[in-house]
Amino acid sequence: MSRRGFLRALAPVLALALPAGWCAQGAVASAAAGATGAAPGGALAQLREFLQGTRSARGSFTQRTLRSAGPPEIATGVFAFQRPGRFRWEVRKPWDQLLVADGEKLYFLDRDLNQVTVRRLADVGTASPAALLFGSGDLDRGFMLREEGAREGLDWVSATPRSREAGFDRIVIGLRGGLPEAMEVRDAFGRTTVFSFAGFERNPRLDADLFRFVAPRGADIIEQ
Repeated sequence: MSRRGFLRALAPVLALALPAGWCAQGAVASAAAGATGAAPGGALAQLREFLQGTRSARGSFTQRTLRSAGPPEIATGVFAFQRPGRFRWEVRKPWDQLLVADGEKLYFLDRDLNQVTVRRLADVGTASPAALLFGSGDLDRGFMLREEGAREGLDWVSATPRSREAGFDRIVIGLRGGLPEAMEVRDAFGRTTVFSFAGFERNPRLDADLFRFVAPRGADIIEQ
């Protein structure tokens, strides 16, 4: 996949075009191998508590887009979010890319191309990976939820969008101790993206500048 193709694949997964939302390579796949101790309350209870009690968060991520042949496409970086409607998703490797939502608009910057794509946040939709973990809407209104049991020390829950226009088929989230650790998203084209998160810090005080986007000088700006 080309650099630009990878960029285009990333945006819809994050709702952008997440983010929301996490373990080592193939975490979701390896989780199917067997079960260990589960955290109390089950995955759905943990997810609801996370959504209700988390106003902000930050950490680092690894994202793997699985392919039918060859190794996965891998990206790493850092994220932060603050409810309602503000998040920052910064890809640092293999390329330098930035997604920022300021509560009203979503900005997608490819620094190498010096190009910015802008969308209204209201157009992203409520049934998206980002809305699931970082949004402020009604969880049950946007998704059909189901417990998937305990595997590899994580409690798993699946979320299927009620809307056929969501752009993805299913999300599976693995939680431990009330925090998401793994998320797998299967999009409408059969592509699977696996997220792993590390250094998850819950309810930190975040600088407002993290969610304020200023386009670089001379950038090509595309409004959608």
